[in-house]
Amino acid sequence: MEVILLEDVKSLGKKGEVVSVSEGYARNFLLKKKLGVEATAKNKNDLKLQKQHEEKLAQERLDAARAFAEELKDKSITVSIKTGSGGRSFGSVSTKELAAAAKEQLGYELDKKKMILEEPIKSPGIFTMPIKLHPKVTGELKVIVKGE
Repeated sequence: MEVILLEDVKSLGKKGEVVSVSEGYARNFLLKKKLGVEATAKNKNDLKLQKQHEEKLAQERLDAARAFAEELKDKSITVSIKTGSGGRSFGSVSTKELAAAAKEQLGYELDKKKMILEEPIKSPGIFTMPIKLHPKVTGELKVIVKGE
């Protein structure tokens, strides 16, 4: 019997796959626990339409991430860091502070976990910070650090 999986089933398959299983397993486990539906012509067609819709949404998200990356390229945020005599800093600028500055100055809600800093920003200057906007898109934001 062929079954379309509605959820991931360990050692059988992922959501949306059509798998062939014994009738007893299908009736007594998969269908009963709503982990799958029988693979009729109507259900296969619904699955195909659902996959097309998901692909369309994924493409729209990718296009939106690319557009946002282009928009971020021209923007910059300014952050200040306390410095002592000789230009030495006390601490560093964290991604949390950078996310707060982006929200305050640009109005963008950026996730601090998506910001990529190879090393902490410990000195005044101009830095380029990559931000992971989508698995396939990475934007860049210019960060201006001023000493106090």
